Amino acid sequence: MIEFHDPRGQTAIAEDPYELTFDLASANQATIGLLANGFPDSENFLRHIGTVLEARVPGLAVKVWNKGNASIPAPPEMLAEIQAHCQAAVAAYGH
Repeated sequence: MIEFHDPRGQTAIAEDPYELTFDLASANQATIGLLANGFPDSENFLRHIGTVLEARVPGLAVKVWNKGNASIPAPPEMLAEIQAHCQAAVAAYGH
C-alpha cells in the first residue's frame, strides 16, 4: 500500500476562495491580458504562452504588458489600461 504525505503545514490564516472567473468557452471574442513581472525573459515567456492560447482558443486575442521591475507593483496607469482592454488578466510572478 502506498501512503501519500501532504507536505502543506498548518496556517493561522483562513483560506479566502478566489471567485472571479471568465468563461472563455462562452465568449465569442475575448482579450486576455498577460502581465510580465520584469524578470529576464518573463515577457518572452508570456508572449509564447499568448501565441499558444491564441492558436487553441478561437476568437481569443492576447495583449502583453511588462511592468519592468519585479520589486514594484504594477503602475496604476498600466492596470487601468489592462482593465480597459481586457476581459481577464494573468500576472506571472517568479523566475
